[in-house]
Amino acid sequence: MTVLHPRAYKVTVLWTLGLLFLGSIVHATESSLACPDWPTCFGTMMPEMTGGVFWEHLHRLVAGGLVLIFILATWLAGKETSDRPWVFRLSLVGVGLLIVQSLFGGLTVIYRLPDLISTTHLSLAFIFLSLATVLAVATHGSTNSKSPPAIKGLRQPDGTKLTVFAAIAAVAVFVQSVIGALVRHTDGGMSCPDIPLCLGQIVPPLVNIQITSHFLHRAMAIVTSAAVIGLYTWSKTRCEIPNNVQRLVGVAVGLLVIQVLLGVASVLTILAVPPVSLHTLVAAALLSTLVGLATVGTRSNANVKTLDPSHTR
Repeated sequence: MTVLHPRAYKVTVLWTLGLLFLGSIVHATESSLACPDWPTCFGTMMPEMTGGVFWEHLHRLVAGGLVLIFILATWLAGKETSDRPWVFRLSLVGVGLLIVQSLFGGLTVIYRLPDLISTTHLSLAFIFLSLATVLAVATHGSTNSKSPPAIKGLRQPDGTKLTVFAAIAAVAVFVQSVIGALVRHTDGGMSCPDIPLCLGQIVPPLVNIQITSHFLHRAMAIVTSAAVIGLYTWSKTRCEIPNNVQRLVGVAVGLLVIQVLLGVASVLTILAVPPVSLHTLVAAALLSTLVGLATVGTRSNANVKTLDPSHTR
């Protein structure tokens, strides 16, 4: 029997990635306060969509669309996963998280972009993306059977190790993203105007939050790179890992390389809108990929029906 909640969760992940990209454009174009009130924009839900108002209000409309899509996904899960109540419960957590994240978005405007609230707003978005990814991957290929299908060819203990390595890398990416959000919202993007050094030194004088957060963001990039490369190296030494899973690990490495290059480009172009906005998008895509891999690892029980990871319908 065909069920719809897995597709709704996949749409949620893609929609969230688009929303994160749009939010980055809003900040990069200095449009965050183009609508000085919230939830309306100049007292109306239909302002003139010009200049910064276009980007900020579009961001709000897309965010509203995300709430509706995920509520639909949650409703579908409630109907279609009665034998797996954890899906519906986790989805309810996601609804609550979306509401809190939206409120932080409103506080960001009302209190005129305070650093802590703005950083929390973006951090919650990354957490929600991770949760939506878990739901999308965990329910992929589901029917009304009591047990979600396992990934074809992925057996223990490799599944557990994949989950551990991918989760470590995902945590590293998340921490780096939170630090990156702090860099962005404290206007620290150009605190280290040179690359690879910072103010001409390996370790710059950490005299303010801007320099400190920027330096930590770069340092964390080394940790993140090591974690992702470690995951890739492990997967290549395990011939038992299915090719499709190995290719997904390769995608993570590719995203990592692109992310580093975009970080360099952001500094060299003095925070031009395209590289800065794409920097956030690729970070989100990398996080989602790693969380997806960690979730794939939990579906390695050879005793249940198997599923080829290339199967998407």
